[in-house]
Amino acid sequence: MVQNTMATLPTARSRSDLLGTIIREHRAGLVSYAERMLGDHGLAEDIVQETVIRAWRNIDRLLGMEGAVRGWLFTVTRHLVIDWVRKPHARREVVGVTYNDPASGTDGTEVVRDALVARPLLRRLTPEHRAVLVHIYLCDRSIQETARILGVPAGTVKSRHHNALRKLRSVARPEAA
Repeated sequence: MVQNTMATLPTARSRSDLLGTIIREHRAGLVSYAERMLGDHGLAEDIVQETVIRAWRNIDRLLGMEGAVRGWLFTVTRHLVIDWVRKPHARREVVGVTYNDPASGTDGTEVVRDALVARPLLRRLTPEHRAVLVHIYLCDRSIQETARILGVPAGTVKSRHHNALRKLRSVARPEAA
C-alpha cells in the first residue's frame, strides 16, 4: 500500500519538467501581460519572476491541474500586479505607473472615457475613501476582505463606502445632493 502512494507522488523529474515548460512556454506571454498593465518592462520581469517562484512553491498542486496551469499563472501575475500597484511605495517611487486592465474594452475607448470621467472625480476623495472604492469595485472584494486588507473594521469600510459614493454623486450631479 505504501508503494502505491509513493508511485502517485510527482517525481523530481516531472516537477522540473513542469517548471521548465512554464518558463519556456509561458514566460514571454506573462511578461507581455504584466507589461501591458504596468507600462514597465523591468517591473514586468520582476512580477513574472515572482510568479515562477510561486509556481515552484505550488508545483505539486499544478502537476494535477492538467490544462489549467496557464490560467493559474496569468491569475497569479494579475494579482501580483494589482498588489504592487496598491502598495504605497509604488505610488511614491515610480512616476507614471498605473494599472491598465487589458481585458476591459476591445479598442480602448471605454477605458479612456471612463478614465476621463472617473479620475477627476476620484481625486476629490480622500485616500481612505478612494482605497475603499478601488477594493470594492475595481478589485471586486467584499466589505470584509477590504476591511482585512486595509486593517480597519468592516463598519469603517461601510461608512467610507457610503460617504465616498455620496461625495461622488454630489460632485457628478450637484442637483442630486
